[in-house]
Amino acid sequence: MASSHEPGYITLHRTGELASRIEKAYNLLRGCRVCPRECGPDRTKDEKGFYRTGLLPHLASYGPHFGEEPPLVGLHGSGTIFFTNCNLACEFCQNYDISQGGGGREVPCETVSDAMIDLQHRGCHNINLVSPSHIVPHIIRSIAIAAENGLHIPVVYNSGGYDSVESLRLLDGIIDIYMPDAKYGCDETALALSHAPHYVGSMKAAISEMHRQVGNLEIHDGIATHGMIIRHLVLPENLAGSDIVLPWIAKEISKDSYVNIMAQYHWPLLVLPPERIRGDARFRSLLRPITPEEYRFAIRCAEKAGLHRGWK
Repeated sequence: MASSHEPGYITLHRTGELASRIEKAYNLLRGCRVCPRECGPDRTKDEKGFYRTGLLPHLASYGPHFGEEPPLVGLHGSGTIFFTNCNLACEFCQNYDISQGGGGREVPCETVSDAMIDLQHRGCHNINLVSPSHIVPHIIRSIAIAAENGLHIPVVYNSGGYDSVESLRLLDGIIDIYMPDAKYGCDETALALSHAPHYVGSMKAAISEMHRQVGNLEIHDGIATHGMIIRHLVLPENLAGSDIVLPWIAKEISKDSYVNIMAQYHWPLLVLPPERIRGDARFRSLLRPITPEEYRFAIRCAEKAGLHRGWK
């Protein structure tokens, strides 16, 4: 459904700015520095790094999704596009088969663009790009093609929060709604559970840049049109550092941030062998679901910090 807020990518397309952004973004693929890993392959030659993606994006699936946050779903669903592979390797990922298992297929950007237009035709309220951090150049090109073909609904950038500020700046004015995770308050835990070096600093810089671009979430007639949603998954024994992450959001981003404090951690999804976890006292609690009290603790951290939107 069309929004009263015209997406910025339409203006950028009209002025030719999207074409300039595409060129700059594809330059990041040489000695890849698209995300904070900067793992170095020349993806213009189809070399592959940590996330096993070269010159072309990998598409897993797409369709209307009704399990996202209510302001994204509305009556007709969020038009979700799941990309294969991820720049994180979370040991408890609920989408492991596509984020790390390689499900999906290589496609040209025209195919991604066609998916966007199809989702718009099916009445979805937005285009929801899941795991886009390693394919920012392809995202910009796909949106440019879709804009040429009449795309006019908001685009959601749905990431793990491990994003490059350099890449995000190329998305300024293109992305309408940012939806990053704020996964951890401790780098040691992020490295052990998501294999993400320097996650905390990268996440904070990324979320700060996202908020600079779009501000707090704007909702019109029950539907999100612009702004940011931040997700925080509660882990057993406060391994996510809720008492660090949530006050940081309130103090450094905004007390009006829309924060989804999630209780869906489910230990059978663990990729780590249970015997490895049992051998590390820090992570034995991952072999169980979170408790009601652990979730209430996270809520109290948010409320004490002054956050008030999103989880109620």
